Order: sequence, then C-alpha cells, then structure tokens
Amino acid sequence: MRTSGNRSCRWLIETIIFLLPLCELQGLAAERPNILFIMTDDQGPWALGATGDPNALTPNVDRLRSDGVMLTRCYTPTPVCSPARVSVLTSRYGSELGITDYLPPPPKNLPGLSPDISTWPQELSKAGYSTALIGKYHCGEHPESHPTRIGYQDFSGFIHGGMVSKDPVVEIDGRSRTVEGWTPDILTDHAIDYIRRHQDGPFALSLHFWAPHANQGTNAEGDRTWLPLSEADLSPFRQLDPVLPQPDYPDLDIPRNKRMLREYFGSIHSVDRNLGRVFNVLDELEISGNTVVIFTSDHGYNLGHHGIWHKGNGRWLLKHDQGIRSNMWEHSLRVPAIVKWPQEIKANSIATRTVSHLDWYPTILAMAAVDRPQQTILRGSNVLPLLKGEPFDRGEDFFAEYRMRESNGDGADMRSYQTRRWKLVRFLNNKLPDEFYDRKHDPEESTNLSQSTDPTIQTAIRDLNAKLTSAMQQISDPLIVEPAIP
Repeated sequence: MRTSGNRSCRWLIETIIFLLPLCELQGLAAERPNILFIMTDDQGPWALGATGDPNALTPNVDRLRSDGVMLTRCYTPTPVCSPARVSVLTSRYGSELGITDYLPPPPKNLPGLSPDISTWPQELSKAGYSTALIGKYHCGEHPESHPTRIGYQDFSGFIHGGMVSKDPVVEIDGRSRTVEGWTPDILTDHAIDYIRRHQDGPFALSLHFWAPHANQGTNAEGDRTWLPLSEADLSPFRQLDPVLPQPDYPDLDIPRNKRMLREYFGSIHSVDRNLGRVFNVLDELEISGNTVVIFTSDHGYNLGHHGIWHKGNGRWLLKHDQGIRSNMWEHSLRVPAIVKWPQEIKANSIATRTVSHLDWYPTILAMAAVDRPQQTILRGSNVLPLLKGEPFDRGEDFFAEYRMRESNGDGADMRSYQTRRWKLVRFLNNKLPDEFYDRKHDPEESTNLSQSTDPTIQTAIRDLNAKLTSAMQQISDPLIVEPAIP
C-alpha cells in the first residue's frame, strides 16, 4: 500500500508540474487584451461630432471618445492610401519600402509590401494571437503581398484601392465574388462573425472600412460621388445646408461643395452606424473590458479647405479649375485617433502630444506584452505611457513625405518638417514654390511665409531645412539633397 501511495503521490506531483506551465500560458492568454484596430478611408479629424463639426452625426465614435483618449495631434507620414497603410503596419516610411504613392490597379504591376518586412500582425500571430483583416488592404496586389502573407491569418475584403458603396466584389476564403448589400454593412457582418468565433481571445482584428472614400467612377453629371447610400445613412443629410469650412475662398464652387459634404457625412454615418453594431457585440459578449479599440483613418481629408477636395493629391473645388493641387497641408496629414482600453486608459481624456501612424506598431506590441523583434527597424515609439496619462519623453517634431507619380497628378516630390511652432514644406523638383507656416498664429496654414524677409522667420526656415535634410538622411531617402536656403 505504501508503494502504491508513493506512486500515486509522485504521479500527482508530476501531473501538477506538467500542467503548471499550461495554466500559466492560459492565464497569460486570458489577460492579454484583444485588439480591434478600426481604420476608415479619407476621413479628416474635423469630420466627427466629437471634434465639434456641426454637420457630423457620429454618436458611436463620440461614445468611443468619451470612453477613451483622443489624440489631437496624430499624423500620417504620407497623405495618400498605400504608403499610409504600410506605415501603420510596419512603422516604416513608404519610401523605405518602395511605396511612395497609392498603388494603382493592374496592368501597372508595381511591387507591394514584402512578406520579409516585419508587421505587428505578424508579431502578434507569432505570440499566439488570432489575427484577421476585414476590409480594405491596398498594400499590394501580387500574391506575395497578400494579407495572409504579411501576418494576417484570415482575410475578407478587397486587396485593391477601388471600391463601391453597394454590392462590392469581396474576397472571401480566397475567392472573389459580388456580395449584395451595402459595403459597410457587409464588412461589419464579417467582423461580428469573426469576433463571435474568437471571443475567447486573444484576437487582433483590423477592420478597415472603405467609407468615407468616394465611389469608383462618377455620377450622371460626370462628378465623383459617395452615392448610393442607404436611406438610414443619407436621410439625415438630404436636406442639410452644410456649414462650409471656407465659404469665402475665391471662386469656390459652393453648390458642389455642399453636395459633396452632404454625401460625405452620409458615408461617415454609414461607418458610425456599423461601429455601433460592433460595440454592442463586444458588450453582449462581455469582452469590452479586455478589448483595446483603436479608431483612426489612413490619412486626413479636405472638402472645401484651401479650395480643394481630396488629400495630398488634392483636386481644386473651384468653378473654373478642377486640376490637381499637390499638398502637405494639416488637413491632409492629420488623422482622427481615439483609443479605448478600460483597464488601462482613463475615460474622456485627451493627449495633445504629436504622434503618428509610425507609433501604432510598437504601441500595439506593448499593449499585448509582446517583445519588439530584434534587429528590426521601427521608426515609431511606444506611446502607451502617453495614452495612459503617464510621463512621455519625446519631442514634438514630425517629418512627412510624398512622392507623387506623374500619372497621379503633377509628379511633385514633397517633404515636410514641422515643430510645434513652424512647418516647412519643400517641393524638391520645383513643381510648386516651397511653403513655410507659423502653426501657432496660422493653424489653418493660409499664409505662406517662405518669402518673408523677417530675420526670425528666415532663421526658422534654415533650422527646419537642416532638420528635414537630417530626417531624409536617417531613412536613406532616395531624394536626399542638401539644398541651400539663403
């Protein structure tokens, strides 16, 4: 009996020793937060009720803002789709990866994101997360650049840049087919299904809406449109007389501007309405408390600001000029950014320090308690302390870039460098005159001071030009120059 008892004890001890690591791993998995990364397309930070726009109807994003922290100075490194999205995934500048403008559809077979480049979905997948992308990708259409090759285990959506608001062609289980319905609703249906199937976590879901990007093609008048929209999304704006951002801009096409704003805010409402569905499911499943929700857009947007509509490859919104106006204005570079994490981030808080899309990768890894990969270049920083209201030691300077293809506009090569006070924009191929703004006294960037003879301004221009050149050198910018500024 004694021998049998000893064997039983020994078996019990060995079993406990064997199971302890598994229990620890399960406990770790339970503690690690889910990550829900929501990205809209072409949404300026001004286009939200939470930021005070009188035209917006965004109760669910406003609720998210009241439950989390709003970053009032979040920027994209490039103000167009593909390089901005690459920066979100890799914490690298698009020029470092050969993606400097939006990637066009075939037959132009430009290379996309390489599977050899580290991404945060890839690192979370290695660490035991279930990862998925639902919605727009636009980081390359070649098989080697497919979302499932760069870190996402599951993908439902569209890898290209062009889409429509109704009856989209969606890739599901590796095959593309037309799905009847409203595009935001369809993507949300897939997201909700994924969350329900992975509610035990941890999961990292990127939900990338196409809206509020305008539709492919044009309307009956040959103009770009956001229609059709569902009655639920268009009806609140059909009779709206929208407040224009710059109604006195010379030669502004006011009727067109108002029509575009009505449709644009209807498209934004389509996203907000569906986010309410997602948030309700998180509450229903009782996983809201352990789910990080990040809301942002790939880049900013102008819709009457500076007399243009669109982003860095802006189009004039004038009665007598519909041409391209390349730019790196604040409204093109700044993006909305809200983060909710009930366990760690104070509700209804604000972070006013400068951050960017380059920071999401290291920050998300920190949230998930995943180590940064060794010998991997990350241009951004872990800004989790800032989100939590803790001391955060980093400067306010920010460098941005955009090299536009000739086929995409005027072929401008732009670089910008900004501090809290000043902003310099260089057109390195002289397509347009350089620009310099006093961000403190001219936050709308309406007065170009580059030709000012004021000694203080000239000193600031030389200082920012030196910093811009240094930033280009740090990323081995293919357009590196050291232009002399008198």
